[in-house]
Amino acid sequence: MVPTLDRTLLQAAPRPVNWRGRSGRYYALEPLRFEDFSFRGDELYLIALGHHVLWAGGAADLVEDHVSRARFRLAMDCADRVFHVETSADAIERLTVVWDLEGAEPVLGLSAA
Repeated sequence: MVPTLDRTLLQAAPRPVNWRGRSGRYYALEPLRFEDFSFRGDELYLIALGHHVLWAGGAADLVEDHVSRARFRLAMDCADRVFHVETSADAIERLTVVWDLEGAEPVLGLSAA
């Protein structure tokens, strides 16, 4: 008799996808499982329905801004995807990235790899 090994297939991390902000800047966004989404520290996220951005920001935006909090609740009710956004800890850069991503759209045909 040959012993068998229980193998757990590890899923490879999803490949980043390119989105272009309203300024024309490209962002390589990391897709996350919507069902498992939760905030990590002061990271930024983009929540979308298909190709339409519903909300962009971080946990601090929910605490500090009631308008952002209301938009986040609405986004979570109808969104189908969420992405992690790489950014620095600089407050001005973070605000600029959030503004830019609120008007973003996916770039089809470009590979982020």
